[in-house]
Amino acid sequence: MVRLTIADGIADVVLDAPYRLNAVDAQALDDLAAAYGAAAAGVREGTVRALVLRGEGRAFCAGRNLGAIEPGADDAFAFLDSTLTPLLRTMADFPAPTFAAAQGACLGVGLGLLIATDVVYVAEDAKIGSPFANLGLVLDSGGHWLFTERLGPHRALDLMYTGDLMTGAEAVTSGLFSRAVPAADLLALTRAKAARAARGPLQSLVASKQLVGRIRDERLGLWDAISGENDVQGVLGASDDYREGLEAFREKRAPRFGY
Repeated sequence: MVRLTIADGIADVVLDAPYRLNAVDAQALDDLAAAYGAAAAGVREGTVRALVLRGEGRAFCAGRNLGAIEPGADDAFAFLDSTLTPLLRTMADFPAPTFAAAQGACLGVGLGLLIATDVVYVAEDAKIGSPFANLGLVLDSGGHWLFTERLGPHRALDLMYTGDLMTGAEAVTSGLFSRAVPAADLLALTRAKAARAARGPLQSLVASKQLVGRIRDERLGLWDAISGENDVQGVLGASDDYREGLEAFREKRAPRFGY
């Protein structure tokens, strides 16, 4: 259900159950966590400098595999709290830049996987939203936070009450994700951007990732954020990447980070 390949500094993580629109169960989430663990080991070994998450077929991920659940016997709390939430934290804390290419259905858990990814590119006709009202459940996986933070409470509740879905283009216009492109161009764009990050200064990219996370989660004000930037810049000033970047600037050539 989950495939991992590593080549040219990029870990490619693929949800590979297109026959069910890549809907996931607890085993699939465990497999996804294992893939991220193996990719993180690659970062430490120097073979991975960026990660791409994608779904095979016509959907990124339609959410949880509800067809495998027996009504009245499901422990939704355990699934979310013990399996999904730790995975989302693992994804968000991945020690290198992460990118997602999302086409078709991006619902429920699928939406959460995108929230936990650094940079998300979506197909213009992707389907994003909250169909949970039809199930007697609520949007989970961080969806309440994303919609309220980016859309405001009125639009967030509009989507939750009605079950209406946004297109990828609408989602990007509303500030949910990074960029919307035609579906035919999605994977090539995502791979190109990930390859560019993989050639970049890993330590400084991860420092920016962590600082953005603090601004989001700790609600840092301007001066606290500047203080954080100053601290990080002081550390990076002694790094090999900074030395290489400065030498490349002086020599009027492209820098070669991490080599």
